[in-house]
Amino acid sequence: MPILPAEPDIYPSDLLASAATGASASSDPWWGLYTLARREKDLVRRLRVLELPHYAPLIKRRSRSPAGRVRESYVPLFANYVFLRGDHEARRLALTTGCVSRALEIADSQALVRDLAQIYRLIVADAPLLPESLLETGDRVRIRSGPLAGVEGVILQRRGEERLLVAVEFLQQGASLLMEDFQVERL
Repeated sequence: MPILPAEPDIYPSDLLASAATGASASSDPWWGLYTLARREKDLVRRLRVLELPHYAPLIKRRSRSPAGRVRESYVPLFANYVFLRGDHEARRLALTTGCVSRALEIADSQALVRDLAQIYRLIVADAPLLPESLLETGDRVRIRSGPLAGVEGVILQRRGEERLLVAVEFLQQGASLLMEDFQVERL
């Protein structure tokens, strides 16, 4: 069975940039849409048709087939979550897609947008990410140089490697990136 190419995971493409800078005239709330099992991509397709602003981060996952071929697929970074910006009517329309289990209003939209914008930068930079489902205490750091300069996170130890955890506090989940000591500074 062929692996499908990457699909857009954000609509409109400047959603996080306009929300982070306040350039958008919209003061609509953000919603965390909890989907039915394995329905994230289906929901994103339906939201795009409805022209509702949304983001569902997808990361590239590489695996080997039994025959030894390397396959790439695009999987949700946060299983069962899609983020929607819109009023109560947009939320209602999302619920009518048949893909949503429940919709949670985000209390701190600015923090969510900041966290999602950092995740988006990591994905666009094609950084090799791993989903992280547990937040642990550690040193808060900021990347000081390169294309990801300014991204903030927490240093973790995983499988004998130091990794930078960039978290979405609302979900208590995030993504981690392999780091070198010289690339970060303590906050």
